Amino acid sequence: MAERYALDYSPEERERIYEAAWAKGGFYMGLGTFSDFLVNKESNDTVSEFVRGKIREVVKDPAVGELLAPKDHPFFTKRPPLENGYYETFNRDNVTLLDVRNTPIEEITPRGVRTGGREYEVDAIVFATGFDAMTGALFGMGITGRDGLKLKDKWEDGPRTYLGLTTHGFPNLFVITGPQSPSVSNMPVVIEQNVEWIAGVIQYLRAQGLDVAEPAQEAEDKWVEHHDEVAAATLLLGTDSWWVGPISPASRGRCTRTSAASARSAPSAARSRRRATRG
Repeated sequence: MAERYALDYSPEERERIYEAAWAKGGFYMGLGTFSDFLVNKESNDTVSEFVRGKIREVVKDPAVGELLAPKDHPFFTKRPPLENGYYETFNRDNVTLLDVRNTPIEEITPRGVRTGGREYEVDAIVFATGFDAMTGALFGMGITGRDGLKLKDKWEDGPRTYLGLTTHGFPNLFVITGPQSPSVSNMPVVIEQNVEWIAGVIQYLRAQGLDVAEPAQEAEDKWVEHHDEVAAATLLLGTDSWWVGPISPASRGRCTRTSAASARSAPSAARSRRRATRG
C-alpha cells in the first residue's frame, strides 16, 4: 500500500475510505486504508472510532455492542475480528455474550457454565484459555545449545535472535517465523521467505564445505537493538497482546515476542565455522 496519512484527509474523505474497506472485510481496514495507524495515535483514533461505530451499528443490543467495541487498545495492535458476519452473530437468539472479566466463570456444571449466579446450558464448551505464542512451542521442545545452555534460560528476559531465524549459542538451529522475525502477517508468504533464507544458508554451507552456521554475538545484538527500536516507534508496546508478550515489569517497553520490523537479510550475514573432519 502506498504511504498516505489519515490526518491528511478530511473526515468525509476518511469516512468514504473506511466504508469501502469495511465493505470488503478482512484486513482491508488495516492494510488498505492508511499507512500510519501503528505510529500515530491521533490517526489511529480515527479508525478506532469508525470501527466502534460500525460495531454499535451492526449489533442490535446496545449493551452487547458496547461490550464488543474495543476501547482498551488502539486499532490493529490486536488482531481485529473483521471477517464478514462476525458481529451479526451476536444478534442471534441462541447467542449470549457474557463479560467474564466482571463476572468470572464460577463453575462448569453437568449442563453448562455457571457465572453471575446463573447457569447457562450449552451443548459443547470450547476452552479459549490463551496460548504462549512464538516462544511456547520452542521452550516446550527443551532445546539445548552449546555448553548445555537451554534456550528457555537464554531467553528468560525475552528472545534474542538474529533476524528471528537464528540465535547465538545454538549452532544449526533455524526457527521459521520465530520471535523478532518479519512475520505474523500473511503467514504462507512469510514462511516461504523464511524458508528460502534458511535454504540459502544451507546451500552456502554445502558450497563452501562448511557444516555449522551460527550468528555472531555482535550481529545478534545489533538485530535485537534494531528490532526494539522499530517496535518502540509503534503503538504495539502499549497493548497487552500475544504479539508482544504479556505486559509485565520485565517486558514493559520492549517487544518480547513477535516482530514489528522488516528484515534486510542475506545468507552471507550469518557467520559459519569450518569444522575439521577426518575420513
